[in-house]
Formats: sequence, structure tokens, C-alpha cells
Amino acid sequence: MSKRPLRILVIKLGAFGDFFLAQTAFAAIRRHHAGDRLTLLTLPSLAPLARMSGLFDEVLEDPRERSLAAYLAIRRTLRAHRFDRVYDLQAQTRTDLYHRLLFPGPWPEWSGTAHGASHPDRYEGRRKVPVRERYVRQLAPFGIVLDETPDLSWLDADIGRFGLDGPFALLVPGSSPGRPDKRWPVSRYAELAAALTGRGVTPVVIGTAIERDLARAVVEFCPQAVDLTDRTSVPELGGLARRAWGAVGNDTGPTHLIAAVGCPTVVVFSDASNPIHSTGPRALIHHRPDFAAMDSAGVLDALDGIRGKAS
Repeated sequence: MSKRPLRILVIKLGAFGDFFLAQTAFAAIRRHHAGDRLTLLTLPSLAPLARMSGLFDEVLEDPRERSLAAYLAIRRTLRAHRFDRVYDLQAQTRTDLYHRLLFPGPWPEWSGTAHGASHPDRYEGRRKVPVRERYVRQLAPFGIVLDETPDLSWLDADIGRFGLDGPFALLVPGSSPGRPDKRWPVSRYAELAAALTGRGVTPVVIGTAIERDLARAVVEFCPQAVDLTDRTSVPELGGLARRAWGAVGNDTGPTHLIAAVGCPTVVVFSDASNPIHSTGPRALIHHRPDFAAMDSAGVLDALDGIRGKAS
């Protein structure tokens, strides 16, 4: 008699950038469970990307509400699917609660920080460990081995409508609205844009609508810069990253996507980001304890360095 496929759940509710930092873990779990049914529980905003990736047989959307009704809905979903194993990659208070919601059982095998988990992943300083290292440690007991860099070959789109002729570089001067301390000063991005223009490389500013003021500051200083804030879909951002001369960005989602796609990328960090981490075959972390000690010339040198290694 053939063995039935296992029902496997991966939980990852994190923000946009966290989704791309988790790609190597997603792919490794998929590879390990090639013959099993793999389900992802994620945010509604990330569900379309998860479906596009082709890594999962099913994608469930977490309601993200803190109401009793929302928790009961999650409980019904978890119990109805009768998962054999859960990899909780989010591993925070909310998803620890999901383990308890299965009372009175039966419980699946559970990898995460929840008390009572069959495969606990609790240790001192866990939240200060770079993301990929954390996943490596969590998944090792199952014999799951992560690749060094993610495969985002599925993320691409035609960028012809942007009319970018010649080499261009992507600049990501924004960050989460609640974390302005993660932003290298926009004046430095403006200086970098001017230096790129002097080399015949068009600076292209990427971001959401809330970052239009940052883009405007860059364009005012360097009129040759192109403002694409709030104009790119996620697949188009992947398409831009594939074709860009290079990129510089803060510790924020679009930067991590650009780096993960394989664009030569300098990710700028101060001590405001802990842990300091990004991923991609041509990603370089450029860190100074304080952004005041990070100048545009040094960042451009770093970009030249990572481009040299990529060529």
C-alpha cells in the first residue's frame, strides 16, 4: 500500500520584505516535501505572490484581526485541514497562539516557538539572529537544507512602458513609515543619483505613494532621475531588477526583492536594523553604526565592487 502524501503547513505572516527573505526556506521545504501537499498561511497582501511562485499547492489567507471571531476562524481552518506537520516560520506570539488553538488536540508535529511544540525552536537571542541563519537552524532537525540564494525566476514582467533607454540604477530611499531610522538620508541618495548620471546611468527611484516626497527631493537635486514611486507592480519591480545596472536601497521590502532577484545591490544598514541581513547572489551589505558616517562616494564604491564580482 502506498503511503499517503503528508499535509504540510508553512506559516509566514511577515511584511513584504520578510516574504522574500523567506524564499530559500520556502523552496527548501518544497523540495523536501516534493510528494506532499504543501500549504502556506500568509497575509492577504502576499497571497497572490505566493500563488504566483508555484511553490505551494494551496495558499490560505490569515485574517490578521485580533477578534474572537478571527481566532475561531483560524482554529476551524487548522483543524479542518488536519495538518501532519507545521513549520511556523513567523514564530511570534500570534502564531504561538495558533498552536494552543488546536486544544484539545490532536496536534500535528510543530516546529516553532510555541510552548508544547514537538520541535521547539527557542533559544536565547533568537530574534537577533539573521533571518536565513534562523531558518537554517529551525529546519536542520528535519534534514531540510537551504540554498545560499533564492530562485525568483518566476518573478518578471515587461518594463517597456517605463521608457528606460540605456543603463539605469534603482534607488530605494524609503522604508516602513514607522521606521524612518532605517533610512539613509535622502540627500545622500540625491548625491548618488547625480554621480550615477555623470556616468551615463539613469537613476530610477522606486517606492510607494508615501515616499513621493523622497523621490521629489532626489529629482529636484538631479533632474535626470526618473520617479517611479507608486507606478510599479511587484512583477514589474522584479522585471526592473533583472534589467538594472545596479541598485542601492535601505533595509526595506523592495530592496530585499531587488537583491533576491539577482540585481547587483548594495543594501545600506545602520545599527537601527538588527539583525542585519539581506539575501541574493549579488547583494552586498554596506554597514556603518550611524548613517552620518556613510557617504555617497563610499556607497558608489561598494556598488562598483559588487558589480565587479558579478561581471
